[in-house]
Amino acid sequence: MKNEKSYTELMKAKKMNKKVSVEAYMMNVYVQMIIDESLFHYHKNLLQEKIDSALDANDPSLFHLLSARYKKFLNDWGVST
Repeated sequence: MKNEKSYTELMKAKKMNKKVSVEAYMMNVYVQMIIDESLFHYHKNLLQEKIDSALDANDPSLFHLLSARYKKFLNDWGVST
C-alpha cells in the first residue's frame, strides 16, 4: 500500500507552507525598510554636507540649487519641512 497522507495531514502541511511564505514575505518587507531607511539617511547627509560646503564657499547660487534639491528630496520621501 502507498504511503498516502490524509486530508488533515495535507491541510496541516499546506498551512505550514503558507505560514513560512508569510514569514519570508514579512522578512523581505523588513529588509526593504532597513535598506530604504539607510538610503534615505545617506542621501540626506550627503545633501546636507554639500549645502554646508556651498555656505562655506559663499556660493549663493549653489546653495539655492542644493536647498531646492534638499526640499524636493524630503518631499519625495514624505518628510515635512
